[in-house]
Amino acid sequence: MTLVSNVATAPFADLFSPALRRERVVDWQAPVPAAKAASVLSGLEAMRAIRDGILPPPPMARLIGFSMRVAEPGLIVMELEPHEGLENTVGLLHGGTAAALLDTAIGCAISTRLPAGQGALTLDLKLAYLRPLSVQSGTISAEGKVIKLGRQTSYAEGFVRDGAGNLAVHATATFSMVGEGSGTGAKTGAIAAAV
Repeated sequence: MTLVSNVATAPFADLFSPALRRERVVDWQAPVPAAKAASVLSGLEAMRAIRDGILPPPPMARLIGFSMRVAEPGLIVMELEPHEGLENTVGLLHGGTAAALLDTAIGCAISTRLPAGQGALTLDLKLAYLRPLSVQSGTISAEGKVIKLGRQTSYAEGFVRDGAGNLAVHATATFSMVGEGSGTGAKTGAIAAAV
């Protein structure tokens, strides 16, 4: 006998009612043409073009719903208005939301220090969750900051704060440098799409 057969299903039937159904439509621009357009720009120019709506944001930003607010050398700030589509089964924002925000903000912060033709790929991302986030947290901000920019490997950190400015998540990350001048010789078309 399975656990499900031991549980009375009657109290759960209403959970699937049409009144409780939610739907969200997500649209985005194809990433490859945007990556090609960004490939002739420095990282800072590309990040500012995304921030200013000249280049489209990456599809992941549209899926989760975050946007870039600050793009300065070595510093990126993203913002997210939390919504229930990001919640887990206990009514809090899924931890992957903060991870995606931080990976993007930190990677973009490194990009702001790079010339055209060079990019960065995440090698590791370590997160410390310090307080839960929810739909009631207010506007969530994710800040990425460069710690050390290297020829082959770079280091950065990030912070997620709730609407009251309380630190909710801290992250450190290591990135592999790719493209011209990095020693790897990799092409950067796909890299620009990732940023």
